[in-house]
Amino acid sequence: MASASLVACTSSEQVEQIILDAATKHLTNQCAIIDEATTFINPKTFKGDTICYIPQDDWCSGFFPGTILQMYKLTGDSLWLERGLRYTEALDTIMNLKWHHDVGFMVMASYGQAYNITGNPIYKDAIITAANSLATRFRPAAGVIQSWDEDRGWQGKRGWMCPTIIDNMMNIELFFEASRLTGDTSYYKMAISHADTTLLYHFRPDFSTYHVVDYDKVNGGVRSRCTAQGYADESCWSRGEAWALYSYTMCYRYTKNEAYLKQAKAIFEYIFNNSNLPYDLVPYWDFNAPNIPNDYRDASAAAVICSALYELSQWESTYINVADRLLRSLATTKYLAEPGTNGNFLLKHCVGSIPHNSEIDVPLNYADYYFLEALCRKMQQ
Repeated sequence: MASASLVACTSSEQVEQIILDAATKHLTNQCAIIDEATTFINPKTFKGDTICYIPQDDWCSGFFPGTILQMYKLTGDSLWLERGLRYTEALDTIMNLKWHHDVGFMVMASYGQAYNITGNPIYKDAIITAANSLATRFRPAAGVIQSWDEDRGWQGKRGWMCPTIIDNMMNIELFFEASRLTGDTSYYKMAISHADTTLLYHFRPDFSTYHVVDYDKVNGGVRSRCTAQGYADESCWSRGEAWALYSYTMCYRYTKNEAYLKQAKAIFEYIFNNSNLPYDLVPYWDFNAPNIPNDYRDASAAAVICSALYELSQWESTYINVADRLLRSLATTKYLAEPGTNGNFLLKHCVGSIPHNSEIDVPLNYADYYFLEALCRKMQQ
C-alpha cells in the first residue's frame, strides 16, 4: 500500500457534500450553455478558454448525458432526469455504429443509465441494438472483439490484423446486459470469450496490462503486444490498468466467476503496491512515465479506479478505505475545480493520449462521469 493514510480533516459526509455542491454548480452552468443552443452540443473537454464539443460518433458521446443522469440519482431532482433523458435521446444513431468498438461505453453510459432509472423499453431496445452492432466486431478465431479496424486512420499504419485494447473490456458490459435483458446466451458467450482471452494474453506476470494485443483473426493467437497511448510497449499505461480493474470487477458482478474477482484483486495489488503511485493515490499518466515525480497525473484514471473500488468493496469491505482515500484526494482543490472555471467540468489534470499530443492536463467528460459514479456507489452503500 502506498505510504501512510491521508490525514482526514473533513468527515466522509462533508466530502460527499463538497463534491455534490461543486457538481451542481458546474453542471448547472454547463447545461445552461447547452440548452441555449438550437441542438444538443455535447461537451468533452476544455482547451485554453474553449469548451470542446463532440459529434455523436465520438467514443465519449455517452458520458455527459450519463453524468447528468447520475445527478438525478444523487439528488432526486427531476430537472436532472429530464435533461439527462433529453441529452441521451439526442444520441439517436449511436446504437447502430458497427465500426466503433466503443459503442458499449457510449450506450451503457447513456441509454443504460436511462433504462436503469426509468425501465422505458425504448432504452432497452437501444441496448439490444447496440449489442448486435458490437457483435459484428467479434472475431471467433481470436475469441475477442476487434477494437480498431486495421485499415482505418492512424491505426492502419501499424501493421495490425486484429488490434484489441484493454479499454475494450469495458464494452463487454453491453453484452452481459443484453443477455440479461433478452435471455440470449450468445451475448454472454462473447463477453466470456473476450474476458477469458484478455485475461490469458493481455497481462504480464505482475498483473500490469499491455495496452494493445494484436491477434490473428484468421487462425487465432497473438501476433504482437504494444502500446498506443502509454509511454512504451512494456510500460503500464495507468488508465488502461484502471479499465482492467473496473472491468474484471464488473465481470464478477455478472458471472460470480471467482477467476474474475481474483484478477481484479491482483490488479488492485499492482496499482496500490506500485512504488510510483503518489501519496494522494492519483496516478501518473503511466506507471513508468519518464519524468516521475514531475510528470502528468491522470485524474481520469483515478476516477475509474475509485468507482471500481466502491463496487469491489461490496464483496470485500477492506477496499472501501482505499476508495474513500482516493475520493477524498479527488475532492481537494488540487483536482476538483472551482465552479465557474475549468469549462464547467469537475476534475482537472486528466490525460487523453500523450503519444498523440492530445488532451494533456485538461478536464475530460469521462473523468467526471466515473467520479460521480464513484460518489453514487459510495452513497448507496
